[in-house]
Amino acid sequence: MAVRLRFIHPETSLVRSKLDRFRGICSLELLGSLLPGTPGALKARPDGTVLDGHHRLRVLFERGIDIHGLPREVLDEASEMDT
Repeated sequence: MAVRLRFIHPETSLVRSKLDRFRGICSLELLGSLLPGTPGALKARPDGTVLDGHHRLRVLFERGIDIHGLPREVLDEASEMDT
Protein backbone atom coordinates (compact mmCIF):
# COMPACT_ATOMS: atom_id res chain seq x y z
CA MET A 1 0.00 0.00 0.00
CA ALA A 2 1.27 3.45 -0.89
CA VAL A 3 2.12 5.98 1.79
CA ARG A 4 -0.64 8.59 2.18
CA LEU A 5 0.11 11.85 0.43
CA ARG A 6 0.72 14.97 2.52
CA PHE A 7 0.52 18.44 1.09
CA ILE A 8 3.56 20.60 1.82
CA HIS A 9 1.58 23.79 1.03
CA PRO A 10 -1.69 24.76 2.72
CA GLU A 11 -4.71 24.97 0.44
CA THR A 12 -4.80 28.75 0.93
CA SER A 13 -1.40 29.10 -0.78
CA LEU A 14 -2.50 27.42 -4.01
CA VAL A 15 -2.86 29.71 -7.04
CA ARG A 16 -6.54 30.25 -7.82
CA SER A 17 -5.98 30.69 -11.57
CA LYS A 18 -4.16 27.34 -11.75
CA LEU A 19 -6.92 25.64 -9.78
CA ASP A 20 -9.55 27.13 -12.10
CA ARG A 21 -7.62 25.97 -15.17
CA PHE A 22 -7.27 22.42 -13.84
CA ARG A 23 -10.95 22.36 -12.84
CA GLY A 24 -11.71 22.71 -16.56
CA ILE A 25 -9.81 19.50 -17.37
CA CYS A 26 -11.41 16.06 -17.09
CA SER A 27 -10.25 13.77 -14.29
CA LEU A 28 -8.78 11.15 -16.64
CA GLU A 29 -6.55 13.76 -18.25
CA LEU A 30 -5.43 15.07 -14.85
CA LEU A 31 -4.67 11.53 -13.70
CA GLY A 32 -2.67 10.87 -16.88
CA SER A 33 -0.66 14.04 -16.37
CA LEU A 34 0.49 12.78 -12.97
CA LEU A 35 1.80 9.40 -14.16
CA PRO A 36 5.45 8.60 -13.43
CA GLY A 37 7.67 9.24 -16.43
CA THR A 38 5.61 12.18 -17.70
CA PRO A 39 6.98 15.75 -17.51
CA GLY A 40 4.53 16.78 -14.74
CA ALA A 41 4.59 13.49 -12.85
CA LEU A 42 3.41 13.33 -9.26
CA LYS A 43 6.56 13.62 -7.18
CA ALA A 44 6.68 12.94 -3.46
CA ARG A 45 9.15 12.24 -0.69
CA PRO A 46 9.27 8.76 0.86
CA ASP A 47 7.05 10.05 3.71
CA GLY A 48 4.35 11.08 1.18
CA THR A 49 5.06 14.83 1.17
CA VAL A 50 3.97 16.12 -2.25
CA LEU A 51 6.68 17.99 -4.15
CA ASP A 52 4.98 18.34 -7.56
CA GLY A 53 1.31 18.05 -8.49
CA HIS A 54 -0.38 20.05 -5.72
CA HIS A 55 -2.97 21.84 -7.85
CA ARG A 56 -3.98 18.79 -9.89
CA LEU A 57 -4.20 16.66 -6.76
CA ARG A 58 -6.37 19.27 -5.04
CA VAL A 59 -8.82 19.26 -7.96
CA LEU A 60 -8.94 15.46 -8.03
CA PHE A 61 -9.49 15.41 -4.26
CA GLU A 62 -12.35 17.90 -4.64
CA ARG A 63 -13.91 15.50 -7.15
CA GLY A 64 -13.84 12.69 -4.61
CA ILE A 65 -10.96 10.75 -6.17
CA ASP A 66 -8.73 8.82 -3.77
CA ILE A 67 -5.39 10.48 -4.48
CA HIS A 68 -3.41 8.53 -1.88
CA GLY A 69 -3.00 5.39 -3.96
CA LEU A 70 -1.81 7.15 -7.10
CA PRO A 71 1.50 6.04 -8.61
CA ARG A 72 4.26 8.54 -7.98
CA GLU A 73 7.92 9.22 -8.42
CA VAL A 74 9.50 8.98 -4.98
CA LEU A 75 12.41 11.36 -4.57
CA ASP A 76 14.97 11.20 -1.81
CA GLU A 77 16.74 14.34 -0.65
CA ALA A 78 19.54 13.98 -3.23
CA SER A 79 17.01 13.55 -6.07
CA GLU A 80 15.09 16.66 -4.95
CA MET A 81 18.19 18.78 -5.57
CA ASP A 82 18.24 17.61 -9.20
CA THR A 83 14.65 18.67 -9.95
